[in-house]
Order: sequence, then structure tokens, then C-alpha cells
Amino acid sequence: MKKRDFTNKAVLAAIACTACVSISAQQKEYPKQEPMTPGMSEYWTPQPKIVTPGDIKTNSAPSDAIVLFDGKDLSAWENTKGEPAQWIVHDGVFTVNKKAGDIQTKQKFDSYQLHIEWCVPENITGTSQGRGNSGIFMQGMYEVQVLDCYNNETYVNGQTGSIYKQTPPLANAMRKPGEWNVYDIIYSAPVFKEDGTYRVPPRITVIQNGIVLQNNTTILGTTEYIGFPKVIPHGAGPIILQSHGDPSEPISFRNIWLREL
Repeated sequence: MKKRDFTNKAVLAAIACTACVSISAQQKEYPKQEPMTPGMSEYWTPQPKIVTPGDIKTNSAPSDAIVLFDGKDLSAWENTKGEPAQWIVHDGVFTVNKKAGDIQTKQKFDSYQLHIEWCVPENITGTSQGRGNSGIFMQGMYEVQVLDCYNNETYVNGQTGSIYKQTPPLANAMRKPGEWNVYDIIYSAPVFKEDGTYRVPPRITVIQNGIVLQNNTTILGTTEYIGFPKVIPHGAGPIILQSHGDPSEPISFRNIWLREL
């Protein structure tokens, strides 16, 4: 037999064998799969806890909230030295006392939903950063700017609702002086590696008067007045309200509550 004929016959035999295997596989019967039903992708436990929303008419907090100011006193707050807070409580609100310095919550927190209302006085004076300036610090480290930006221009990463000196707000949602502004903030605390860098950086969503200013924004580090963000390892921390040193009339706060996440 010629070598070429042998080769051709070997190729034909291989093809025939492959065809037999293919036919055999096609003829093999597999168990029929049950048709999908809606219930196959549903699960019923655990059910989420029931939280009763606050009453819009009375500005009450949700049933599981930690009330940080109920219009009566500053018992949930202290100054940064751990002494009683000396800001001025009146008419169901409290007003910044610039001589007394910053105040902070006695309790420390990680991730949370924060509701806080603030008002720039109707007779406010000053321009740029010298007009109704304050700030809300997450875990005592990361500032969300409070400022009167109603017809008041300033650097954009220092505007109302900015992550101070980092991320400008997506909009200017200020109400005019004398009217109350509402912040709803969702804050996710950072997770650190052993070397002190972020494994998961802090993130924040800020809504002012129903308008999104920060949409799950990554916080790069501490919010420095001079210089750039620093990554400093930390645990749970207080919420700090800033007593800014500008000469304008002080702002007021009311209806502050928090839900731990």
C-alpha cells in the first residue's frame, strides 16, 4: 500500500469516529429542567425592620433615630474640650456662639444618615467666605461646607455643599437669607489597611432642599484649609459644627437627628 493511500484512509477513519461520537451525544437524553417560575428568584427572610417615618407637620424624627437636637437643649453636645456646649438655645433653635468655639456630639459614630436644618439670618452681611460660614464635619475629619451662597460668589470647592477644598457641589440650591435650608446626608465611614491607607475611602451623598449636591462622592482625605487632603487612620468620631471666625452674623440650626447605618 502506498503511504499516501494509508494516510487518506486514516483521516477518513478519524472523521467517521468523530461523527459517531457526535451522533451518540445527540441521542443521549438529559433530565428535563423544571421551567422557571417567579418564586424561584424570590426570598422572604430576613424581613427589614419597620421604621416609622417622622411627621412632616411636626418635623419629628423617624422612630429609630438618635435625636441630637429637639429644640430644648444641647445635652447631646459638648465643646471640643469635653465641656458643656455654650451655643445659644432659643425659640426651638440654637445659634452659633462664635466666642465659644466649635461644638461636637458627645456620641461617636461610623456610617449614618444625618438630617440637619440651618438658617442664614435675614440681615446677613459680608461676601464670599465671610458670609454665614460654618461647616459640618463627619467623624470630626471631613467637612461639608455651610455657607450663604445666595447671590454670593466664592471659589467653587468652598461653596455650600462642597466637600471643602475638594469637590464642588453639583448645584447651588440655596434659599434666600431668613429661610431654612435642609441637609440630608448619607455618610459611609472609611476602612483602613494595616499601613494606614484607605482600603475603602469615605463616601458621602449630600442633598440640600431636595436637590442632590454630592452623589456618592469619594472623600480624598481630611478637608484642609491650607494644603491638600491627608489620610489619617481613625475610628468612630463625633459630628462637629464649626464656629467660623468671619465677622458676619451667626447662623442657626434646628431639627437634627441621625440614623446609624
